[in-house]
Amino acid sequence: MHPQPSSRPSSPRRRLLLAGAAGLAAATAVTALPGTARARGAEVVEPDIDSTAAWNARAPKGTISVLQYRPSRIVVHHTASTNSTDFSRGQAHAHAHWVQDLHLDKNGWADTGYHFLVSRGGWITEGRHGSLQALRGGRTFVLGAHTSGQNNQAVGIANEGSYHAGAVPPDAQWDVLVALCAYTCAQYGIPSTQIYGHKDYGTTLCPGVYHDMLPRLREEVAAARGA
Repeated sequence: MHPQPSSRPSSPRRRLLLAGAAGLAAATAVTALPGTARARGAEVVEPDIDSTAAWNARAPKGTISVLQYRPSRIVVHHTASTNSTDFSRGQAHAHAHWVQDLHLDKNGWADTGYHFLVSRGGWITEGRHGSLQALRGGRTFVLGAHTSGQNNQAVGIANEGSYHAGAVPPDAQWDVLVALCAYTCAQYGIPSTQIYGHKDYGTTLCPGVYHDMLPRLREEVAAARGA
């Protein structure tokens, strides 16, 4: 039995953002929650992602390297922040600032280590500058700072909250994580089997219960792609 996400907040609309081959053949549109989505190819739709400009990120403190090849996997994290009950877009932006400040000012890194963050309300923010442009292009990706030994191979996606003490993610966060992973896999040609958790590569509690949910995540991402 995989852990089940907790009930979604009542205010946002459901954001599945998934349009597999069957859904497209049936011309069935899936409503984005709470924003819009762009169709890409014949597999998935692009979820709403707020760029670093949209949430007014600080400028990097160093060079952001763009690697001229595609990543081979995704590594899932949690940010070990508080499990906020504020599911708003504003909270997602505040969380993105919190992570960037931590990584720049405490860790001494050039920028946010993760490529993307998913808030508890299901809002996606770009983490490291340039990650969104690279993902949309599908041919390059930005060198991250999220997993030792994997930063030049893996897209790092971090979920707002702490999930190492039995907490489970809200449905909105889970649904949008699936959508973001499906889009990332489609853009970069990453098999859904190549989705891992931070603890697969080191001694860490991260990503908490999300690690136990990885088999389900891989299955749902594969289903979203029509595989």
